[in-house]
Amino acid sequence: MNYKTSCSLLVVLLAIVAVLGYVVVNQPVVEDYWKLRNDFLKHEQHRTFGGDFELEDWEQAANQVLMKAKRAEIDDGCKKPSKFLPSQNFFVAAEKIRRSAVFKIIQKMPKGSILHAHDTAIVSMYYVLNNITYRPDLYVCDIDRDPKLQFFDKPDHTCNWTLLGDLREKRNDVDRKIRQKMTMNSENSELAYPDSDAAWEKFMSIFIFITPFLTYRPIYEDHFYQGLLEFYNDNVLYLELRTTLPTLYDLNGTKYENVEVAKIYKKVTDRFLKDYPDFVGVKLIYAPLRNCKKIEFNEYLKIAEELKRQLPDFIAGFDLVGQEDKGKPLVEFAEGLRSIGNDVQLFFHSGETNWYGTSVDENLVDAVLLNTKRIGHGFALLKHPKVMEMVRDKSIAIEVSPISNQVLGLVKDLRNHPAAALFANNYPVVVSNDDPRMWEAKGLSYDFYEAFVGIMSRSADLRALKKLALNSIEYSSMNVVQKKKAKEIWNRRWEKFVVDLKNLRDNTEKI
Repeated sequence: MNYKTSCSLLVVLLAIVAVLGYVVVNQPVVEDYWKLRNDFLKHEQHRTFGGDFELEDWEQAANQVLMKAKRAEIDDGCKKPSKFLPSQNFFVAAEKIRRSAVFKIIQKMPKGSILHAHDTAIVSMYYVLNNITYRPDLYVCDIDRDPKLQFFDKPDHTCNWTLLGDLREKRNDVDRKIRQKMTMNSENSELAYPDSDAAWEKFMSIFIFITPFLTYRPIYEDHFYQGLLEFYNDNVLYLELRTTLPTLYDLNGTKYENVEVAKIYKKVTDRFLKDYPDFVGVKLIYAPLRNCKKIEFNEYLKIAEELKRQLPDFIAGFDLVGQEDKGKPLVEFAEGLRSIGNDVQLFFHSGETNWYGTSVDENLVDAVLLNTKRIGHGFALLKHPKVMEMVRDKSIAIEVSPISNQVLGLVKDLRNHPAAALFANNYPVVVSNDDPRMWEAKGLSYDFYEAFVGIMSRSADLRALKKLALNSIEYSSMNVVQKKKAKEIWNRRWEKFVVDLKNLRDNTEKI
């Protein structure tokens, strides 16, 4: 054997040894990889929202029904992304959401509390249009240009007022025109609202339109009662309502302001609790507009303290509302807010913006430094890691309102909502509905659906829905006794919901 042949054989032998060595040495590494991957995914699932909950056997059976429906819906969306409902504008998706098996399950679910909703936007479009606008003594003016509605005994001379009922007898387009003034509904929102400013302009115009006729005291009372009824029928058992406490009026000229309006809220709440004793209750968050002068702001603080003094168990606290991008930042009010009485809790809208490094998203910094109890929206929260640390350390709940964020131009596809990271890391999150009538929604189920199917993981299951409900009780302003009652009522309803769902097994088409 010559030298060249010997070298060739040696190279071959070394290659064989190398291959065998690779197989022998690296085979355990391959096995460890799959174990590592499995452990990695288990760790992520345990860390995610609801991952720290354990389901009982009877809950597991119900979970199978829920997850079969959810996986089918998401997997269909993966095959045809354009059909995935949370990626669509809510105005386009709403009717299809109502046909969703997951949505129908969520409708039956006891949801706990609504902790972020605004006074004159909680009642369905159907009731306002087909009930309230058909009441006696309602007048209309300028129906073809800039419609106005208001109740009168005898109309004033500021406009050419006509009884709405009389106008309806002459024209068949009246309801369509009124509806257009009361909703943001647009099948092509990109054209209707090219940016958030355009969306907010329409949004605020609706409040301006509805205020003169909704603030007629008997109507205001009926409207609030109806809002509670719609929430109750959607399996909500408690409400914390943001209100500007608008001035109310009677036809004889009597006006009601601030504390008087709050007492009217309490009177209606007490009547509702008598009619529906398994509803836990209501608390008000006094929330005037943030775009105010210093002298107005100081007056707001005095009103908040007086409200708390006269109605200590009914008033939860204080907030400032309105478009953050255009309103004054919290830092301008910091000194006054630091001086407010300790018994007036703070609940700040903050971070409802796409901007970064501006005074607008820095509202989040001031909110936590001012000891806010909860953060309204917190859309920009991920851009402030120190704020995120404080949110977790202080257990400050983030009030997420998916549909509101989409309609008002912060996010088009809810799969891209920043709350996905909050759910992934098990932050203290509650889901609320903000202003459901503005987008022709009703109750809380739509926002629960969008969060559960569109924002949370595909693997998020019944534990996540359970945690959403329990969070809404835990992070509420209810006292210890009220929370105990709320949890007892919720547990009874939860058991019935789960048993009913379990009995369906895989037959979700019957839901």
